Amino acid sequence: MSLPSSVFSLVSCLWPTDRSLANTLEPLLRSIASLKRLLALKGLYENATMSVRLQDQNSKPIQLQRGVRQGDVISPKLFTTALEDVFKLLDWSGFGININGEYITHLRFADDIVVMAETVEDLNTMLDGLSRASQQVGLKMNMDKTKIMSNARVVPTPLKVGDTTLELVDNYVYLGQTVQLGRSNFEKEVNRRIQLGWAAFGKLRVILTSEIPQCLKSKVFDQCVLPVMVYGSETWSLTMGLIRRLKVTQRAMERAMLGVSLRDRIRNEEIRRRTRVTDIARRIAKIKWQWAGHIARRADGRWGRKVLEWRPRAGRRSVGRPPTRWTDDLVKVAGSTWMQAAQDRSLWKSLGEAFVQQWTSFG
Repeated sequence: MSLPSSVFSLVSCLWPTDRSLANTLEPLLRSIASLKRLLALKGLYENATMSVRLQDQNSKPIQLQRGVRQGDVISPKLFTTALEDVFKLLDWSGFGININGEYITHLRFADDIVVMAETVEDLNTMLDGLSRASQQVGLKMNMDKTKIMSNARVVPTPLKVGDTTLELVDNYVYLGQTVQLGRSNFEKEVNRRIQLGWAAFGKLRVILTSEIPQCLKSKVFDQCVLPVMVYGSETWSLTMGLIRRLKVTQRAMERAMLGVSLRDRIRNEEIRRRTRVTDIARRIAKIKWQWAGHIARRADGRWGRKVLEWRPRAGRRSVGRPPTRWTDDLVKVAGSTWMQAAQDRSLWKSLGEAFVQQWTSFG
């Protein structure tokens, strides 16, 4: 079954550029019971100064009059309080995407927000409301960074918030991962992981290709390069093609560490015996298996498990072979009742090695 029509907006909010703190302090009045503490915070922000240090000399104090105080430990809390007040002002009842009778309207991580709807008209209404509510508490949307995405069941339509027309995109980097809707939804992210992995390798090339003991180089690789390449991989729908490309990239890095090339015709097993680095397929399979068990054991009503169990009732099955689902490789090892199996931690741990083996036994 294909997903119903869905349209998303990726929103970025900013602190106001005006000099007044009045609007921003309103939500704090409702969340901080002590007037004394509120006045102290206000004083810190109104009288804050900074200076620029060049070599051994400091500039004259500069009065800070706009925005959050970067580096101030209380700033994230103040921002979160103001942003929480924004969503309390919104009435999005009946909007969003219907997940088994409940509506999910947005995802939020600090000021990185994803607003979701089933129609372009609904999304436009939601964004207009978000823009107005943000202004009421002293925040504003960054229209340059706000983008629109939709799946294939929605006709791409430009949206306007105020006087600004929002850009339509096919993919977007959200929380460090490329988000793309469609059958090849992880192709670009894997390409990006490979590029970032080579960038991390390049920064450490002097160390990784030096004459220091191989055990130290392997630790540097496992701790500084490999995490870059597998970031977010627990959310991937794994295929042999994706894993094979990542393994090929890792082998190229290992040959660079040893100072050999393909012309030397050294077997992959021998290269791995020398480098002793962690196999990338093993790392990806392990963290996905752990994450799957974590989601399956959740009993606090969070959206992660609700979406995982969701079976869309609307829409129709697309033509051709169904796309690979996130759970397909889990079902191969633990069966269709894998979520029940995950409740037994000992059983889940024992099945985990078989899951890892299916992704490390080829190539």
